[in-house]
Amino acid sequence: MNTHLKRNIPALYVIKISKWFNMVMPVVVLFYNDNGMGMHEIFILKSIYSVAIVAMEIPSGYLADVWGRKKTLLLGSILGAAGFLIYSFSYGFMAFALAEVILGLGHSFFSGADSAMLYDTLKATGKENNYVKQEGRITSVGNFAEAFAGIAGGLLATITLRTPFFFQTIVAFSAIPASVFMIEPAIHVKDHIHSVKKLFLFVRNSLVSNLNLRIAILFSAFTGTATLTFAWLVQPYLKEVNIPVAWFGIIWTMLNLAVGVASAFAYKIEEKLSSRKSSLFILVSIATGFILSGMFIIRAGIILLFFFYIFRGLATPILKNRINQYTDSEVRATMLSVRNFVIRINFAVIGPALGYLTDNLSLKSAFIIAGCIYFTGSAFVIFPLFVKKVSK
Repeated sequence: MNTHLKRNIPALYVIKISKWFNMVMPVVVLFYNDNGMGMHEIFILKSIYSVAIVAMEIPSGYLADVWGRKKTLLLGSILGAAGFLIYSFSYGFMAFALAEVILGLGHSFFSGADSAMLYDTLKATGKENNYVKQEGRITSVGNFAEAFAGIAGGLLATITLRTPFFFQTIVAFSAIPASVFMIEPAIHVKDHIHSVKKLFLFVRNSLVSNLNLRIAILFSAFTGTATLTFAWLVQPYLKEVNIPVAWFGIIWTMLNLAVGVASAFAYKIEEKLSSRKSSLFILVSIATGFILSGMFIIRAGIILLFFFYIFRGLATPILKNRINQYTDSEVRATMLSVRNFVIRINFAVIGPALGYLTDNLSLKSAFIIAGCIYFTGSAFVIFPLFVKKVSK
């Protein structure tokens, strides 16, 4: 690999760790509960976060393609650190909402740009065929980081439920020097793409004319929505089965270790299964994970959470790779941002509804309904794979 471009890979690892070494997540529902909020309000906060991401998702992808991946990653790093800093000293719904907006904007500048930076770094050296392996490894490291953050967050929460936010601010800050350290890969950018109007038309036409790309983006987005939703139902699940708070961080750690191990070996699944078979495998596995988790809300049912997280670890790098395979470098970050845009739109609609169901009906209903929604939507998206001659 080019001597200068070599630095991008370790820098991307640092950025992934800064995003995923999340000491807040294992106890955040308890933190919100401690501040007088139920699941409905929590999901509204997360919907605000999603709307903030949606507002800049595609524009940030465009900036990553035109302005540069390095600059957008740097801006995302700064906003991420600022969001956690605000959380550290804030109280109440409105202050938390402000922090969520800033964190959401920061996330939008990360999403798409990081995967595009990785793919183009590999492409610049003729190693793009290693993308699934590298994406899987980076995803794996991220999940290992989140796993160990679960232990750290659980221990810090024994001091106060706010303490993890202070330390999270420091971790988020580490992405700033990592972004500065990177080198922008040289890619062949077409002049006409620099027009926002023409970029929009190019993206629209690509999605309309390229069936493979459309399926890849929508299926990846539906699966991303499902895994995001499931993650926010894990803590209510543990609370429902009376798991002691001290175990929240440990279980969170083990779940993310499961994702990390699965992600590291996702490329082997990709090598052995056709597009049709792997799509069907992911669809059935994720939907079944939701439904069974809802049917068995008992302590022994925690094993089902692990199976779901394993399938999540396999799905993410495989489905991202499909998007990369069917798009060009000059709009790669934009296309990945379209995927994340759909995820956040879906979650902004589905999240509060599931929160309301959890608070007013049952957690069981939230799990099962979420599983049915995912299965129906995703089955509709991938149906053309089984009736038309597209890439296998």
